[in-house]
Amino acid sequence: MSVVLPNKYEHREKLEQRGVLCITEEEARRADIRPLRVGILNIMPKGETYEPYVLYPLSRSIIQIEPVWIRLRSHNYKSSDHDHLNLFYDYFENAIAHAPLDGLLLTGAPVEEFAYEDVRYWNEITTILKFARQNITSTLGICWGGMALAKILGIEKEIFEHKLFGAFETRNLDRSHPVTGELDDVFWCVQSRHSGISDSVLEDEKKRGNINLLAHSDNGGYTIFESVDHRYLMHLGHPEYEAQRLVEEYRRDAARGRTDILPPANLDINNPLNRWRSHGLEFFAQWVRYIYEPTSKER
Repeated sequence: MSVVLPNKYEHREKLEQRGVLCITEEEARRADIRPLRVGILNIMPKGETYEPYVLYPLSRSIIQIEPVWIRLRSHNYKSSDHDHLNLFYDYFENAIAHAPLDGLLLTGAPVEEFAYEDVRYWNEITTILKFARQNITSTLGICWGGMALAKILGIEKEIFEHKLFGAFETRNLDRSHPVTGELDDVFWCVQSRHSGISDSVLEDEKKRGNINLLAHSDNGGYTIFESVDHRYLMHLGHPEYEAQRLVEEYRRDAARGRTDILPPANLDINNPLNRWRSHGLEFFAQWVRYIYEPTSKER
């Protein structure tokens, strides 16, 4: 398991402490193994602090990963470190100029309560996602990123009266699927969102032959689903989160005076325990394997 990182990457030591083998681009070239190039379109607040959450599960795969951090021209990144952005991030057209991406990951974003068309960077993201469907093996959307993929498919979201927040038991609906097949029959999954897609809407889309439904929670509805061409994979939860992240989000929102947000379900904020780590690691590992298999035939 290894991840290719620049020498000056600030989270390198943190990843190594968790057992991740971090190698430089020069070391990767000497190894003569072409790593999977996974584009990460990171639009989370304070994006640099979020990076380890996705790097850790991606790098736990036995397949070498080269993360390609992507920024948007139409996004202000008000809460992010712009020196960090300038050093490690590039625009999409530059990221694919000299080598293709094997996979693309679109993170969540704190814009769930807005109409898609009111999001400043929506048109740019739409262009990227449509290109990805035609040219990249698989695009994974997490939380709002998953809802954005659904919107491209013509599936609308709805705003919740109360935030769906906490860890919830979720059922695996397809043991034959290459990504979800090896997940537990019932697994814990984190939800942290103000909007979602109703079960009836997704069930109708399945009947029309537009999507496959892969996982369901009594509390959170259909959490994992995909387009029938397998190009878009949507996970409306946060399998990459650590338990402390939920505590931080709750305290942040409470400090802002939001009264529509309850403490995270099934989590003691004074002693937060992670019940979903194995789900997150297995989910990302199987997704990496899924995007590796087509490209491995070309090697």
